[in-house]
Amino acid sequence: MSDSVKDKVIAIIAEQAVLEPSDVKMESTLEDLGIDSLGLVESIFAIEEAFDIQVPFNANEPTESDFDISSVAAIVRAVEGLVADQKA
Repeated sequence: MSDSVKDKVIAIIAEQAVLEPSDVKMESTLEDLGIDSLGLVESIFAIEEAFDIQVPFNANEPTESDFDISSVAAIVRAVEGLVADQKA
């Protein structure tokens, strides 16, 4: 896991949750952090902008997406995959 990707994703999620990055644990779910569906969409937009990537995400059907949002760690892995694909 690239620290820079991990740190940026955690910072974005922490900002949405109005928490300190140190309060965001890799095993936390967005629900644990108090992020609702609007906060999720805003987080996705912020992640796309920060990494210059397109997240394949359907806000209406998150379970239908290849972008795993089940935990902070899953989001970091998904972003790393998209960043790696972009460089390939």
